[in-house]
Amino acid sequence: MSASSGIALAKSCSRVPRRNIIDNVRAVAGELLDHDGLEVTISVPGGDEMAKKTLNARLGILGGISILGTTGIVRPYSTAAFRASVVQAVDVAAKQGQTSVVFTTGGRTEKFAMKQLPALDESCFVQMGDFVKAAFTSAIKRKVPNVYIGAMVGKLTKMCQGLAVTHAWKAEVDRDILADSAREVGAPDDLIEEIRAAETARFAAERLAKLGLAVEFHRQLAKKAIRSLKAHYPGDYHLAVLVCDFEGQFICRVDEEDAA
Repeated sequence: MSASSGIALAKSCSRVPRRNIIDNVRAVAGELLDHDGLEVTISVPGGDEMAKKTLNARLGILGGISILGTTGIVRPYSTAAFRASVVQAVDVAAKQGQTSVVFTTGGRTEKFAMKQLPALDESCFVQMGDFVKAAFTSAIKRKVPNVYIGAMVGKLTKMCQGLAVTHAWKAEVDRDILADSAREVGAPDDLIEEIRAAETARFAAERLAKLGLAVEFHRQLAKKAIRSLKAHYPGDYHLAVLVCDFEGQFICRVDEEDAA
């Protein structure tokens, strides 16, 4: 109970929403608050079930749905907030005693990785998005012994490049890496030059798939990504890369011992 307002609010209510609620209740309750208190309960029917469809549990928020903001409008979060959520998700997994984290670049790669690693708890799966450095430094700090990556050709190539942030505004895909990997698996010379001049990594993946070279090509990229990641983020952890196509179908898995 707040002595000054005569209104009781749950301690889990954040400062600004608490103030807004108190101000609005005071405005409509008038003199009632001078001699009678009010207990304000805010609930969401079925919120515990709705929460299961969110990332709350992975962030340590249990028992219900979050009510965000003071306007009722959820706006896209900043890159800083996204980065912080990656760090927090790793922390939650580690505090739960998980020995593996699975970094994925988005929802499709996460669904793919979950199918490949069904024995792992949901808290092990972290959508790192473009924030490779934040993900790996957090896992190393928390001494997580097993790290997995779930990715498609574009982000995988950027990991080969050693980029800390893989967003398109940061750097373009290095087409030389794609072309060299195509050459290493036996692609014809004319295609290699087309890949070197192409606008996207997807072009290379689709053309090599038509030649029956998809698995070998993606394995080459995965090996290069592992070598780059281990060089940039050294630590006592085992790294494995899971690669899928644009429909989320399995292409290959490469473990760090295969990349030596």
